[in-house]
Amino acid sequence: MSVPQIKATQLSNAGPDAPVLIAGPSLGTSGTALWSSTAALLDGFTVIAWDLPGHGNSPAAAEGFSLPDLAEAVAGLVKAATAAGDISETQDLYYAGVSLGGAVGLQLGLDFPKLFTSLAILCSGAKIGDAESWETRAETVRTQGTPAVLISSAQRWFAEGFIEREKGASAALLHSLQDADRFSYAFCCQALAGFDVRERLAEIAVPVLAVAGSDDVVTPAAFAELIAAGVPQGRAAVVSGAAHLVPAEQPAATAELLGGFFRPAN
Repeated sequence: MSVPQIKATQLSNAGPDAPVLIAGPSLGTSGTALWSSTAALLDGFTVIAWDLPGHGNSPAAAEGFSLPDLAEAVAGLVKAATAAGDISETQDLYYAGVSLGGAVGLQLGLDFPKLFTSLAILCSGAKIGDAESWETRAETVRTQGTPAVLISSAQRWFAEGFIEREKGASAALLHSLQDADRFSYAFCCQALAGFDVRERLAEIAVPVLAVAGSDDVVTPAAFAELIAAGVPQGRAAVVSGAAHLVPAEQPAATAELLGGFFRPAN
């Protein structure tokens, strides 16, 4: 295993002194497709979204990686952007991630405790699913490609009526899944198979907001409540009318939640 290469895209720019939000993706999505609508509504923040290996703008992975490897990749991205002057050392840094991106957020809180002022963990958990199911999905996608999980993903991702109501947004997300590198997707599944930080939540020192979609069957509200109860400075919230991709499904509610959570620290 090794630290994978990842790329990021700036979705909004609020100026050189504005706080910076690093936004993490869900498995099968690009950061742009998932976060663009929320970024446009999150006034006063520069939003930078990163992509998983083999997703969006990130190159495919040649070998497997773990959640700590992904966290190290994100930390390296931030440090490189700071060294290049794209992020100022005086700017406050925040993190928000969805599903796998949320799991990376928890890992960042453990492995890089001083990198971010606070963390938002959306539609995620300290452990997601079970190892056998992730290994099965990894094998399915490795052999058949991401189109093999397109229908099942759409059923899990979106609350009822979203596809019909937001045809462009849902199509962009499903296209990002279809275009994802199958081997990198499988590596992501295997990384999730080995992820479990339930017993380490108390080690996360920064404030954490755990968010669940009201209709999420993958990571329901109990997952957010477990994180909030386990982290010393944790709180949970539920977004109505959303399933597993809250920033895309309910961008206004997401922007309000994140803005209200992050701004008191400014």
